[in-house]
This record gives sequence, C-alpha cells and structure tokens, in this order.
Amino acid sequence: MSGVGFLARAVVVFAALYAIGFGFFVTQVPQAADLDGVPPHADAIVALTGGGGRLGPAVALLEMGTGQRLLITGVNPATKKAELRALLKGGSNFDCCADLGFEATDTIGNAREAAIWAHDHHYNSLIVVTTDHHMPRSLLEFSAQMPDIALVPYPVASAKPGADWRDRLPRLNGEFVKYVASSLRLAVFGLVNGAERQAAS
Repeated sequence: MSGVGFLARAVVVFAALYAIGFGFFVTQVPQAADLDGVPPHADAIVALTGGGGRLGPAVALLEMGTGQRLLITGVNPATKKAELRALLKGGSNFDCCADLGFEATDTIGNAREAAIWAHDHHYNSLIVVTTDHHMPRSLLEFSAQMPDIALVPYPVASAKPGADWRDRLPRLNGEFVKYVASSLRLAVFGLVNGAERQAAS
C-alpha cells in the first residue's frame, strides 16, 4: 500500500471514529432542567460561572431551599457579593448562604474549588448547575475530584428556545474535543481528589 493510500485510509478511519464519538457525546448532553418542574434536592448547590445564564437558576434553587448553601465557583475577583445579589435577584438565602469562589479559572479549577468547599462543609451530595453542553465534562471533572460525593446535574439551556440545532454544532464540537481531552488526561494521569489536595497543600 502506498503512503498516500495509507494516509487516506487513516483519515477515513479517524473521521469515522470522530463522528461516532461525537454522536455518542451529543446523546449524553442532557435536556435543560425546568424550574417549574419538581426541583432536585441535595445537601448543597454549586454553580459554574460562564455563559448561558447559569447563575440565575442556581440562585433560584437556593431560594427555594433545595440545598443548604450555594457555591458560585470561578467568580471574577473584582466582583462583589452585593453586585451579584442585585443582578441575580437574590433574597435572604443568598445573603446568609451563598459563597463566592475566586480561585477557579477553568472547569478543572471549578471542580477542585468545589471539592474543597464540599468537604469543608461535610456535604454528601451536590446539585451541579451549568449549561447543558458543559454538563458531561463538568460531571467528569467533579466526579474525579470528589468520588465520594453524589452529583445531581441541573443543566441550563445553552440555546434560546426554537434555535436551529445546527447553530449549536460548533459549540458542541468544541465541548466534545475538551471532553475527550479531559477523559484522556484522567485515564492516563489520574489525580488525587479535592480533599487530598487540600491536605497536601
């Protein structure tokens, strides 16, 4: 077989595997949760900062009493709690029971920050709030950092109702690549969990 023929076959095989993997990933992206439905309950709530209106639903869950406390992880260090309270229409539960995490700059950091916070408070279960397409990778990273804690996903819609599904493909594809990278990193290198990291620091 010529070098060109081998390369062509390799490209076809890679494309086929990529398409199969991407298709499987899309099936793992959960449907957006509905605040009007039966809310989930856990010891506490963690919301990951980023696009897609993630924080509003998390604050609403806290005000509904679905968790004892809320951690908003990955907050800009310049942001004040009073500013978020006004923006997100927080109430008395936000005043007493919302914590801001300023250390995380990515999903791995979100998971580490949340693991330390959850273990400090001796929580056994967390509601995880992030966008629907970001949920599979978030659960992967969170599970790796805190395998002893039950995670309850609360996915937020990343697209407006009625939006063309084709408009989501670039974002889904980008998230799929990150999900594969995270999976390979954890499979090859592994890590210690959040509690062990805290003890070692």
